[in-house]
Order: sequence, then structure tokens, then C-alpha cells
Amino acid sequence: MRTTPPNTLRRSILALVLAAGSAVPLHASAAGQELLNVSYDVARELYKEINPAFIASYKQQTGQTVEVKQSHGGSSKQARAVADGLGASVVTMNQANDIDMLADRGLVAKDWAKKFPNNAAPYYSTMVFLVRKGNPKQVRDWQDLARPGVAVIIPNPKTAGNGRYTYLGAWGSVIKKGGNEAAARDLVSKIFKNVPILDGGGRAATTTFTQRQIGDVLVTFENEVSMVRKEFGNDFEVVYPTSSILAESPVAVVDKVVDREKLRQPATAYLNFLYTPVGQEIGAKHFMRVRSDAVMKKYAANYKPISLFTVDEVFGGWRAAQKRHFDDGGEFDKIYTAK
Repeated sequence: MRTTPPNTLRRSILALVLAAGSAVPLHASAAGQELLNVSYDVARELYKEINPAFIASYKQQTGQTVEVKQSHGGSSKQARAVADGLGASVVTMNQANDIDMLADRGLVAKDWAKKFPNNAAPYYSTMVFLVRKGNPKQVRDWQDLARPGVAVIIPNPKTAGNGRYTYLGAWGSVIKKGGNEAAARDLVSKIFKNVPILDGGGRAATTTFTQRQIGDVLVTFENEVSMVRKEFGNDFEVVYPTSSILAESPVAVVDKVVDREKLRQPATAYLNFLYTPVGQEIGAKHFMRVRSDAVMKKYAANYKPISLFTVDEVFGGWRAAQKRHFDDGGEFDKIYTAK
């Protein structure tokens, strides 16, 4: 019986493997494209709908298959995780200073806000009050959150974007009415004295208010209200304050990761998709305020007119606000430790 020499057999097997590999390089490469979107706490439902729409669009346009995975948590906590090595392809946050921190670490381009339209923020929202049915504590504006006996649920401004926007919204509401810094500090101090639990993220705060039945009012993003209403029906009402803060949701490609993993094309396409008519409409369906005038007009019933002020306008930008109010030893630490 004739046998094949071992070396010849090994060479034959290797040739077959190489031939098989060379026959499907594009398929194998496409199958290996996997993006990780590291995002903030209350954007789960939004990106759960964005992702399959993008995957289908990208497949149609390029013929390539891409998978998108999600990671959610408090915005600043998520940014720190990326800084510590979490392999995000893109970040979709709810405040610019979290992305600035990643830019300072060399993970994101210094000029990240110029890489996409509208300062790289395809969506924005604002802070509103969610109260229990009938609004038993008659909460109407920011000053009502400071009244004795009103329990306010706000996530930690050190770790959560909506906690930070709530703090700045309350402070800025005083300044916009002509009040001074001392009056603003007094209002914010009284509000945080009324906070019984300081959750780490926005979704945890929502759970505390809706499921644990703690608190009289939850301060949250306008778009979070739609999720609460969908899940819990008419148990809650939304109250719009006289003025509130414009809360942008900026996005960026994590350069070090996409260049290392050769994912720049799909990562960039993913963020560009948020600005397309489909991406804007999905955002509006989830009660985000979008950049498309046509889509905003179509979903006008979702948005109550409200006077909005910006972080730049009242606080001199995110870097200044972060340094003064949220860095260790800043205004928030002084206010909360005095509680």
C-alpha cells in the first residue's frame, strides 16, 4: 500500500487551507468588523433602534457586514472607562467635557467637535421635571425643588451627565433671571439638601423614582420622559420649567482604537448616519430634539417650546464649568459635603 510522505501531506493540507482562505478574504474581513459604541445611560433605547438601521444601510452602500455593540452607564463614568482602556470605536456622550477629557488623553482628536456637523452633536435635549400624577407637591419651576419637604431625585453630577445638566440648569436659571452667583449657589445648595439618594447614573435615578417610589420629582432629560410614559403609563406627569439648559449629545470617533483595528470607515459612517434623514427621524421618535428642520417640524407635537440657555452662554464653556463646579474640591463638593 502506497502512503503519502508526512512532509508532502502537511504541504498539501497547508495548500488547501491557504486556498480556502484566499477564496473568502472579503467575507472574512467584513465579518470581523465590530464597532463598540460607548454611550450614556439613558440612550439605550435610541441606539437599540439606530444600530440595525445603520447596519442595513451600511450593507446596502458598501456590501460589507458590520456589527455594533453597546455599552451604557453614567456619561463621565463611561468616558473614564474608555480612558482606562475600554475599546470604544465611537463615543456618544451627553456632554462635551467627557469627550474633551478623552481628547486630552490622546484618544480622540483635539478638534473632534469640528469632525461632524453642529459641533459634532446630532441630537440635543433639555432637563424637565417628572412628577407623580396630579403633581401633589405643585412643582412648577426650579425654585420649587428647593422647598422644604420636596424630595428630589437627581443622579450624581460627578458621574452622570444629567446630574451635571440638572445642577447647571438650576444654577443658570437664577442667572438668566438676573440673579447673582450667591443666589444661584443658595438655590442649588437647597435643592441638593432635598436629594435623598445620589444615584450613579440617569437610568438608576429613574428606577429609584419610578420603581422604588422614592421622591416627589425626578429631574431628567426630556427624552427620558417618553420611556417612562411608555413603561408606566399615566402614573406620572411632565413639568417644563420656565427656562432650562440646552443639553447636547456630542459624538466622536476614538482614533486610537479605530486605527488599531482598521475600523475608521465604518466608525465614521456610523456617526454620519446619525445626521441622515433616517437617523434624525429615529432620534425624533425617541424624543430627542434633532438638527433637521423638516424632522423637527414633523414631530413638533413631541416638543413643548421652552427658553433654553447654553453652557457657553452662562458658564463660559464646559471646561470652565467642569473646573469650577465639578472637579474635586469644586462648588459641587463644597455644596454636597455641607449637606
